[in-house]
Amino acid sequence: MVELTDTAFKTTGSKWLLPVSQYVNLPLEQVNFLACQGFALAAAFWFRLYLGPSHANPLVRHAVATLLGIAFLMFCFGWYSAHILTVVAANYLIMIKADINHVHRYSMVIAMGYLTACQVSRVFIFNYGILSTDFSGPLMVVTQKVTMLAFQLHDGMCKKSEHLTSDQKPLAVNVRPSLIEYLSYNLNFLSVLVGPCSDYKDYIDFIEGRHISQRLRQHSGTCNGQNGYDMTLNPSPMSAVCRKLLVCCGCMLFHLIVTRSLPITYNIDPQFVAHAPFLTRLTYAVFSAQAVRIKYYFAWTLADVVNNAAGYGFKGMDENGKPSWDFLCSVNILGVEAATSFKTFIDNWNIRTGIWLKTVCYDRVPRYKVPLTFILSALWHGVYPGYYISAITTIPITIAARAIRRSVRHYFLGSRGLKLGYDILTWAATQLVICYIIMPFLLLAVEPTLSMYYYVHITSILTAIALHRKHKPREPSATTKTFSSSSSSAQCQSAHSNNNDKIQ
Repeated sequence: MVELTDTAFKTTGSKWLLPVSQYVNLPLEQVNFLACQGFALAAAFWFRLYLGPSHANPLVRHAVATLLGIAFLMFCFGWYSAHILTVVAANYLIMIKADINHVHRYSMVIAMGYLTACQVSRVFIFNYGILSTDFSGPLMVVTQKVTMLAFQLHDGMCKKSEHLTSDQKPLAVNVRPSLIEYLSYNLNFLSVLVGPCSDYKDYIDFIEGRHISQRLRQHSGTCNGQNGYDMTLNPSPMSAVCRKLLVCCGCMLFHLIVTRSLPITYNIDPQFVAHAPFLTRLTYAVFSAQAVRIKYYFAWTLADVVNNAAGYGFKGMDENGKPSWDFLCSVNILGVEAATSFKTFIDNWNIRTGIWLKTVCYDRVPRYKVPLTFILSALWHGVYPGYYISAITTIPITIAARAIRRSVRHYFLGSRGLKLGYDILTWAATQLVICYIIMPFLLLAVEPTLSMYYYVHITSILTAIALHRKHKPREPSATTKTFSSSSSSAQCQSAHSNNNDKIQ
């Protein structure tokens, strides 16, 4: 059993806000993070209103976004921010010097290798007592960006258009970015701390003032048969910003009141494990695992707010003719909480990371797509054994879920009542399974899974074997791929979590 050390008021960054941290009884690195995101929100409004494309040229916008991003890194992480800058610099050299035919491979190896080395150092430096917003969070975001850009650059400069998928074709990059464009994309203040990872071409469109017009053109005709581009030239993000800020406030209150009363670490408390009945421990595990999601809802929604306030993240006009600012959202809260399958949960949780995994792995590997994608996800998160237990666990669960859907689901589609009962049952099963999967992920160790007796592993394997020969063809609308294109089109209305206290 690992021992969690107290890191309540430790940070690798600035200590200016230590009195505030002590007054509100929040870890200093979390206070620093909130201060930077608050400042980023104010700067985002200024960036849109006074440094917009009509007021400043792209070079100025790139430079300001980059300098603010670096300042945030220095404030939050001090000299540890050098790790992020090192990865960006190394991959820029690879991009301009390496053979373009292999640039994506080199970038993946260097970025993931450096990230893994830093993650290994965290194991020994912090000894499982992880700071909730240590430097590895931004490093993980930068790793996504540099590798995604490398793959998209390879697509644009080495592949013929007919060899690209419908998702890859519009995002292919045909020209190597300049230094300031590369730095701005990777280090801009809008996403440097917690993401999201956006596509390079979308970011450049935003900086150069084409983002909204491009999205409107792509989604023209979706508004009651009208061309949204003609109807709204410059939709305001204020409605979306206010709505998402209310969600952030609700998440913050829930975290302070409920999540703190259900600490996730109590699941491995020796007294609780030794004396509490299995059903009691299972019930607590479910509720504590659900409560811990709130901090991710808060962080990702706040990041979305910052981007929207700057005028980035416009998706198009919805079916009611209103602007939608959910293009960069990382989580669909209602989709997660109402998920009736593991795949639905994944499609709505950490959406942008799911898109990255699909872009650099799932769509690229010829075989073993699901296992390799989950292994990459675990490696990206870190080297703690809990990550790999969770990744391995998802494989039999995914196979069993597909088998159940193919063999059983069609029996419940005959009436509304049966379908409702099926949905309720699968919702409860999904929440239980998700709790089982993420427990070692959150607690970093193997013990949480051992304490649950591997019941989901055993059930999933037996179910997959029992239904293996009973599969029936599914209806055409059903999807089979865990990381399908639905990830990129998931709607944001409000398995890729991180360690016990990390934001990204």
